[in-house]
Amino acid sequence: MASSSAFSWVCGTPPFSSFQTAATATRKNNPSSNRTLLPSLSLDGAHSRRLAGRMKIFFPGPVPALCLFLTSLAGGKEIKTVNWPQFRGPSASGIAEGFETPLTWNVPESENLKWKTPIPGLGHSCPVVWKDRVFLTTAISDKEKDSLKIGIYHEIAPVEKDGPHAWVLYCIDKATGKIIWERVCHKGVPKDKRHTKSSHANCTPATDGKRIVSFFGSEGLYCHDFNGTLLWKKDFGILDAAFFRVPRAQWGFASSPVIHEGVVLVQCDVLKNSFLAALDLETGKTLWKKTRNDLPAWSSPAVSLEGEATQVVVNGYRHIGGYDFRTGKELWRFRGGGDIPVPTPVTGHGLAFITNAHGRLAPIYAIRLDSRGDVSLPPGKSSSKQVPWSVNRGGAYMQTPLLYGDYFYNCRDNGVLACFEAKSGKLVFQARLGPGLGGFCGSPVASGGKIYYVSEIGDVVVIKAGAPELKVLARNPLGETCLSTPAISEGEMFFRTRSHLVALSGG
Repeated sequence: MASSSAFSWVCGTPPFSSFQTAATATRKNNPSSNRTLLPSLSLDGAHSRRLAGRMKIFFPGPVPALCLFLTSLAGGKEIKTVNWPQFRGPSASGIAEGFETPLTWNVPESENLKWKTPIPGLGHSCPVVWKDRVFLTTAISDKEKDSLKIGIYHEIAPVEKDGPHAWVLYCIDKATGKIIWERVCHKGVPKDKRHTKSSHANCTPATDGKRIVSFFGSEGLYCHDFNGTLLWKKDFGILDAAFFRVPRAQWGFASSPVIHEGVVLVQCDVLKNSFLAALDLETGKTLWKKTRNDLPAWSSPAVSLEGEATQVVVNGYRHIGGYDFRTGKELWRFRGGGDIPVPTPVTGHGLAFITNAHGRLAPIYAIRLDSRGDVSLPPGKSSSKQVPWSVNRGGAYMQTPLLYGDYFYNCRDNGVLACFEAKSGKLVFQARLGPGLGGFCGSPVASGGKIYYVSEIGDVVVIKAGAPELKVLARNPLGETCLSTPAISEGEMFFRTRSHLVALSGG
């Protein structure tokens, strides 16, 4: 029979799973109906996503019938996460289930270390995984070692006089860490500058299992097949991700591409001519492109399958909003928050959770995904019909928060973690992850009731999810600085550190 966790989720007790937001009650036309829309069911790799994203199966029967359907569909096996195809994994949730992930390790002492592969250059892009392959990008300069300044500080000046670089895509064997192939996507002097804490390879690649798309900002968008053959490339010109209040402070482009149903989505909020675009994955042809009257942002778009229409949800300063996935038509918009938007939108429970920081505010907003038109909050208001809850302070600056079960976890760059009830916004607890950790840039990931927080110094704090207070389970060293988000596949974890790609298992 199917796993008890799958059964309990469908019957109303959601476990901690990567499909936590898959079932959305759809009662717009009939509030008393038991019809349930299941737009996202992660079974296994590409087949699960096609089934989830395209079929949009409706279950007319009561909830027990849905339970029986899932029991048979699961084929007697627990739903398992094998592929981690983009930034923050399946559906950008940051969650992988079905395999036991390591609780403890010590990379310097090789405890639970599977392999460790040197990666030249500098990059904050994250690894992505498809079956037996791991993909990673980097930017290699003519210097022996590029400068990188970590920690919490307030300098805005960019790195000056960066020399020639090579922007490289790596394909790595998941089992051994051996580099299968590498492709130089571009060579030259960077067209824009980077922050002292940034790199020229910030965007995480995305894959559909046949193709891998890499984005290097002003240096272009590239699509390769799994043999490393270049299929197409796209030049968007200069994508100047500078701080708009001090335009000379160029910080480096960082929005990652997203692949959904044969479409590549890119969000390019920059100093001039910001836009959101959809490209055909096979050809690179532009399907639609929407101008955005917004300022530079470093956030990646998110795709939500909840509700009547699949929508692309974006963070921003002037323009937070949702767009129709097929046409690019604006569905709703919201204005407010910090003026340096970095976190990716998180969706679930019929809500889009948006946070951004810097400037006067560092808010968190929970916005209904069925919103239409301008749903910005009036001055002095913290909630409305379309915005069930919000907080004005304490939002995340760099990290994308985590929605895990019924709880929303938001960690600030100083390591102060706040846990909220996702639907109501009630604060469950707020506490510091621990002493001596420095700053936090990489986003959290979760598996099996454990949440992993990566500090910049390379220590990973593992906490218990769903607890009424902060409960630290372990603190594990990677041995190098780490500013990226880990990937999870079949219980193994992959961390991109300052100079290596590290694979962990066991524990």
